[in-house]
Amino acid sequence: MIKYASLMWISYAAFMPAAFAQESSQKGYGVIAGKIYDAGQQLPLELATAILFRQQDSAMVLGAAAKADGGFRFEKISAGAYYLEIQFLGFKKKRIANIALTPERATVDLGKILLQQTTLSMAEVEVQAEAHSMSYQLDKKVISVGKQQTAASGTLVEVLENVPSITVDLEGNVSLRGSSNFTVLVDGRPSVLEPSEALQQIPASTVENIEIITNPSAKYNPEGTSGIINIVLKKDRRQGISGLANLNAGVGDKYGGDFLYDYRDKNYQATLGVDYNRRLVTGARREENETTLAGRTSSTASEGDSRRQDNSLGLRSELRLTLGTRDVASFGARYGWRDNKRGAALHYLERSDLDPEAVQYRSASERDRERNFYAMHTAYQHRFAPEGHELSAEMSFSRREGEEATTHNLRTLANAIFSGQRTTEDGPSQELRAKLDYTLPVGEKGKLEAGYQSELERSEDRTGLYEYEATQNEYVLLPQFSNRTRYDENVHALYALYAGAWKSAGYQIGLRGELTDRAIVSQSAGQRFTIAQWDYFPAVHLSNQIAAGHQIMASYTRRIDRPGGGELEPFQTWTDAYNVRVGDPALRAEYLDSYEAGYQATFERSLWSIEAYYRKTHNKIEDVRSVYADNVTLHSAANIGSDYAFGSELLLNYDFSKNWTANLTGNLYRYRIEGALFGEAFARESFNWNTRLSNTLKLRAGTQLQLDANYNSPSISTQGRREGFFTANAAIKQEFFGKLLSATLQVRDLFRSAKYEHTSAGADFYNYSYSTREAPAVMLNLKYNFNSYKPERDARPQEQEEEAF
Repeated sequence: MIKYASLMWISYAAFMPAAFAQESSQKGYGVIAGKIYDAGQQLPLELATAILFRQQDSAMVLGAAAKADGGFRFEKISAGAYYLEIQFLGFKKKRIANIALTPERATVDLGKILLQQTTLSMAEVEVQAEAHSMSYQLDKKVISVGKQQTAASGTLVEVLENVPSITVDLEGNVSLRGSSNFTVLVDGRPSVLEPSEALQQIPASTVENIEIITNPSAKYNPEGTSGIINIVLKKDRRQGISGLANLNAGVGDKYGGDFLYDYRDKNYQATLGVDYNRRLVTGARREENETTLAGRTSSTASEGDSRRQDNSLGLRSELRLTLGTRDVASFGARYGWRDNKRGAALHYLERSDLDPEAVQYRSASERDRERNFYAMHTAYQHRFAPEGHELSAEMSFSRREGEEATTHNLRTLANAIFSGQRTTEDGPSQELRAKLDYTLPVGEKGKLEAGYQSELERSEDRTGLYEYEATQNEYVLLPQFSNRTRYDENVHALYALYAGAWKSAGYQIGLRGELTDRAIVSQSAGQRFTIAQWDYFPAVHLSNQIAAGHQIMASYTRRIDRPGGGELEPFQTWTDAYNVRVGDPALRAEYLDSYEAGYQATFERSLWSIEAYYRKTHNKIEDVRSVYADNVTLHSAANIGSDYAFGSELLLNYDFSKNWTANLTGNLYRYRIEGALFGEAFARESFNWNTRLSNTLKLRAGTQLQLDANYNSPSISTQGRREGFFTANAAIKQEFFGKLLSATLQVRDLFRSAKYEHTSAGADFYNYSYSTREAPAVMLNLKYNFNSYKPERDARPQEQEEEAF
């Protein structure tokens, strides 16, 4: 909202009289510069607007948007007297008068310009807030979660369903630009959970923004070939006590809530949050499986009901201390618990060449996966003189415990168990992280950053296989399929980057080096596998503001995805009665070369962006299927070759009126995968695309309607194909008591069109699966803000004025 309003001001400033602009560029030699800061927070206000006027006739000369450090700079200004107006939504406008440029004083540095927060009328804030729900910045996309009304009662997974570069399947598994290899950060710190698990657990109502960074700089950890998803949690910026509470409930055993408490004064801020969610989702499954082994073909066909139940609890707290004018310290802790249950009751038909008559039976499967974790962090930052010269240090520790048990029984039509299997997996993991970052301004436009980061991870994995013994009516352990593995992985990194500017162009060049030291010990087999190697990750970012509100940018980065867990285990693990998993400790890491280029333009009533990208993955890791036994599939991880993606992402926000805003996004790309499988070369490719259209309508004061439509096209993998699917969602939001209380009714999958349909095939196997979920899903969310409601005031802008000298 704030950045969009600021860019509109810049667009307006661009249409100043052309003759004067030409005169300034030809005859001017002066420079006026400064940095815009929030007076209360002492933080830079990126995209705050600075507009320069001639003092003689108040003619507009130039306009500029503050950069990430709050800085702005006007060059080639003719000698004379000027005044400057600084504006940013939510702050008092400031005027700086009597700015004089002379031959003797050709450069005026206004230093740090402090803006005071103010209160706008609620009506004005409401119109601005509805501008758009997603914006593009230099190195990331920012999704405003609060504007996603159709996901108000859900988790972040439901928010991400509306993002063009992201695909979500029925199980809540997330892929970014077709890849599940990405990193999740929470407030800039790595999540303790696996990426998709973290996104499935965090309620959308506790999150302010989601940042998607597909080409991070050398300062970031390069793990995750498709990029980074950074979750920015809600924090109140008001002084004193404030907070919010959410309660939600839906049809079919769905309910939850969260509470955020915040206290802030001049020297410290304390935040406490708690959330709980319970979701039960039912559905239907159909599957066909055929295998050929030693010339004998066997097949099964199954159909029935499925259910998924997710329970989660989260606690977080943070204390931030301001120690004088140059030092800040913070301490924080998080705790989480998550319990996922999956179940299915299916009816089977089994056939074989040896016995062509179909055998009928039933199956009942239950999977219970429970995890709990805690994480603690402490950070310290010191600011030197001049402004922007900083040293910061941070250390964090996390520990995770997990248990998983899957039981699969085959029963006669009379419901008697004739075969059964139970698999278990558990083990703790812990991680210690430390980093040191240093920033040094170089001249007027340059900045040097360097640092060290260390990650020390220890984990243990214990797996067991039990077989049902009918005579004892219990499950008996099979030692030959039970294993214990320990993982030790240490990664040490050094990085350096330099950022600068020349005229209207900006650049950033960086290099990161990482030393990986890994050991895998199979305690059951008495085997040890080690690796120690250096990797280097260059990163280049370029940008140019070709006109006010118009910007082009380009970047290149190299990233890595290190295999882990089951991908590296050198033994067979049964995941259920029909699937066996085996890893390879010699598996090589994936490396990604990623290129991006984009153009963004802001107009009075619209914002649009186009971004082209090309990426190549080396040592591509795939789940390769083969036949293990009759009707049993073996899943093995393998480096099969390379894959390529070339495409573009589009964004268009348009305000048809103050009551109607539309948002259209799309992602189109050509995907190709090639390599060797079982000694034979292969190549497959497909044209993939997805699109989303969102309409937000203000029906009357305090009432808002949102309608979303999404389509994801078919996609291919080494041995399979996923079919496309369409979904539509709707939500209506009503505010009460001047935004103190709000109620949102959301309906997801209006037309029951969401599905997961996948086919996988090879020389000796065929598998087809089809799944749907209960629909439409109806949820009601109630949100209450306490100590934050303020009565409507005079909407005239409040203004500060001071002189340059």
